[in-house]
Amino acid sequence: MRHNGGMFFNLPNALTWARILLIPIVVGVFYLPPSILDPASRNGIATAVFILAAITDWLDGWLARSLAQTSAFGAFLDPVADKLMVAAALIVLVQLDRVDAIIAFIIIGREITISALREWMAKVGEGTSVAVATIGKFKTIAQMVAIPMLLFHDALFGIDTHYVGTLCIYVAALLTVVSMVYYLKKAAPALARPQ
Repeated sequence: MRHNGGMFFNLPNALTWARILLIPIVVGVFYLPPSILDPASRNGIATAVFILAAITDWLDGWLARSLAQTSAFGAFLDPVADKLMVAAALIVLVQLDRVDAIIAFIIIGREITISALREWMAKVGEGTSVAVATIGKFKTIAQMVAIPMLLFHDALFGIDTHYVGTLCIYVAALLTVVSMVYYLKKAAPALARPQ
């Protein structure tokens, strides 16, 4: 993969910045008084903005590869934006009593742990050992289905989105634990080696 180091404000990075700027909207709509926005409208706006942010996540990666505008800064910023988006949404859902705090803790705690592990492994020259695996991708898919469903929190085409979202977030939490164990096992030889 080609890296163009100085591209701080290229198009893919601009989309990543936009994703970060959308996070306060997902959170903020739930703090607006009912006289400005009714609960159903809050849910709908938060869901739409989260889905838009998720689309920019796919789009910025595709554009970076298509336009050969990958950069070290983009490689740093993109996962940070993803984790901020998921963490913010989960914290809001805990406050709204739509997700158990322990589930949010498992998912957010895993992200912090694996991010720190990847950073350390990169420093010791073993970064490829903890590259994103298939199970991590399945975890992300379950998460990205669950969160909009739980934000929407209403029937949609006869589907109970809260029930489906809750089921998916529990699947995501299970895959979170399994993937964390997988990455830790992959990193075990380097962790056990005297530094």
